[in-house]
Amino acid sequence: MELVSGAHIKYQLFYHLEWTPKCRYKIFQQEKYKYDYEEILKIVARRHGIDIKEMAVMPDHIHLLVSAPPSMSASKALNLLKGGSSHDFFHLHPIFRKRYPRGHLLSAGKFCRSVGDVDFETTRDYVREQAQQATLDPFL
Repeated sequence: MELVSGAHIKYQLFYHLEWTPKCRYKIFQQEKYKYDYEEILKIVARRHGIDIKEMAVMPDHIHLLVSAPPSMSASKALNLLKGGSSHDFFHLHPIFRKRYPRGHLLSAGKFCRSVGDVDFETTRDYVREQAQQATLDPFL
């Protein structure tokens, strides 16, 4: 995985995000709704500077692997994607307003986890090594 460069920063932040439609209805079972939701997610992500690496829209839940800038928390990225995609999906398919009259296409529940190409143990060992090297006096 490559590092992303910005003004005075290099970073690599990946999040695994997951959420479900309200009441876990299988609204994405039909291919046209699944395809539309995938396209909407791509547009919403681009709008907010989120890079989608992998996407799986299942009949009753959504998985995303995304890269987000360091100024954006996992929770903020998830809320932007859920809110924007829900709004745009209702706009594209107003028929769903009958099933969701209060305008809540997606459930309040969510899952997020940070992901990296270096596992916890490797990072822990690296940090410990750096601490040990800092205590050595290189001029002796």
